[in-house]
Amino acid sequence: MSKIILTVACPVRSGVVAAISTYLAERGCNIHDSSQFSDIENDRFFMRLSFVSEQGVTQEALSDGFAEIAARLGADFAFHDPSEKMKVVIMVSRFGHCLNDLLYRWQIGALPVDIVAVISNHMDYQKVVVNHDLPFHCIKVTKQNKPEAEAAILRVVEDTGADLIVLARYMQILSDEMCRKMSGRIINIHHSFLPSFKGANPYKQAFERGVKLIGATSHYVTADLDEGPIIEQDTIRVTHAQSADDYVSLGRDVESQVLARAIHAHIHRRVFLNGDKTVVFPASPGEHASERMG
Repeated sequence: MSKIILTVACPVRSGVVAAISTYLAERGCNIHDSSQFSDIENDRFFMRLSFVSEQGVTQEALSDGFAEIAARLGADFAFHDPSEKMKVVIMVSRFGHCLNDLLYRWQIGALPVDIVAVISNHMDYQKVVVNHDLPFHCIKVTKQNKPEAEAAILRVVEDTGADLIVLARYMQILSDEMCRKMSGRIINIHHSFLPSFKGANPYKQAFERGVKLIGATSHYVTADLDEGPIIEQDTIRVTHAQSADDYVSLGRDVESQVLARAIHAHIHRRVFLNGDKTVVFPASPGEHASERMG
């Protein structure tokens, strides 16, 4: 019996959970895990279920049959096969901590994705990427060639069939057109606990203000720079005895963890866009397990 994930978003109304669970039960499906949230203020209901079809009903048949219920509920829905790994393009510049962390998690199966390409505007990590038997594309970006460079990036995305772009400290601003075209499919890591200390050197700003916590934020990319819906955040405690360089080193560890957690939530269909915010459900049992721990 294979696991199937169902995601549903619809207006808030009574009987939604009953309609969904009854539909699945009548077709011999056993729900193993379920999360739901009602945003009363914005009249949006979100639900994610993980279940198995004990009678062998296919994902396609379930989806076809559910369409009538979804129309009645005014719902957007999708059935997902979690064994099908999402295709991901990673983009990086000259800071490699997030890239290296993602490659290790991918290698041990802790991040079950299909990395189809790594794109950089520098050559620094070509050897690292090639040594992992992954395609590496160096696409230089200047003020003069930015449209052509983005077109080349999108060709890689389209040619590989990538579902997601991960900006693993890619230090170039994407155009509004690209952000719109890939809406909800670009995840960025920001080296600050947004929305404070924005700008080019947030760690220096934090150091000068004597903060006791530094952090990182992972969010979907939109045309509004660093204002996209937040997926994951975390902090680390610092003291007056640490230097600005200490802040950078400690912050990079947080960035790596936050980005990995955001990707993990996205690929397991746990993130729902809700206007300028997100709803992020907890992982189902077993979703954090690695194929191998070495």
